[in-house]
Amino acid sequence: MKIGVIGVGVMGSNHARVLSEMAGVTLVGVADPDRAQRDLVGRNLGCAVFADLEGLIASGVEAVTIAAPTHLHHDLALACIARGLHVLVEKPIAPTVEEGRAIVAAARRAGVTLMVGHVERFNPAVESIKRAIKGQDILSIAITRVGPFPPRMSNVGVVIDLAVHDIDLIGWFTGSKIVEVQPQLSSAKAEREDIALLQFRTASGVLAQINTNWLTPFKARTVHVATKRKYVIGDLLTRQVTECFGFQPDGSYSMRHLSVGHAEPLRAELSAFVQAIRTGSDPAVTGEDGVASLEIAIRCLNDRVADVLPRKTPRRVVG
Repeated sequence: MKIGVIGVGVMGSNHARVLSEMAGVTLVGVADPDRAQRDLVGRNLGCAVFADLEGLIASGVEAVTIAAPTHLHHDLALACIARGLHVLVEKPIAPTVEEGRAIVAAARRAGVTLMVGHVERFNPAVESIKRAIKGQDILSIAITRVGPFPPRMSNVGVVIDLAVHDIDLIGWFTGSKIVEVQPQLSSAKAEREDIALLQFRTASGVLAQINTNWLTPFKARTVHVATKRKYVIGDLLTRQVTECFGFQPDGSYSMRHLSVGHAEPLRAELSAFVQAIRTGSDPAVTGEDGVASLEIAIRCLNDRVADVLPRKTPRRVVG
């Protein structure tokens, strides 16, 4: 299968690297307006380079992955779909719900595969958590995703950049739509929100919360899931998953570490994309999934716009 990559910044370069190593796949080339960056990737991987999308399409690709800035996703995806190309577009699918839905509708009309790059679903620790809670009566989910401010980020805040991962996971873990949103947002250092405390309720009654920020000096990615019969704790960075079970009236319980794989999440995601194209089956993360997560993220932003205004003076602790 002949595949190309559009946009070879940090994420796109990794797309290109993985595709160049996959069996049954030929990385035809990469497209990026940054000449130095595209040439660097081309030299390292031995593939063709193009300044624009038209050159890449003309090279004979059958599918593309789009890792360009979010505001370009809509136009790039529609142009590729119009040429009959299968598309994987990085999260978020688009900057607006309307543009996301337009991409989904275009792919459906064209009969091409459309997948959204919510790569966290392919994290082996997340997959282990998913297996552990299968068939369980989920009560609550608490996710922490924090870290230092990324210098590359300028056009979105933590909700779109970070929390959208976990909004997707909440829907995937529960198999239920989020129906209630209670966001608390603040901007401490950045122009856009850099602190977000988000609370949700799903249609099935699960309570969920996301704690995310760009103020923590170290990265942390943890998931806690409570069910009626067990409590599962996962560290998505160290890929350790622990299950607490057998709760007794005296407060005692048992613990065990669960099996976690070692696959590279991006490699698993791109393999799933290729497999969906070859079999004609629904991709692991559909366009509809991507739009649903984006819609909830935007609701979080719209419901608390006033709270995002930067503070003029720092808060003081009195007493």
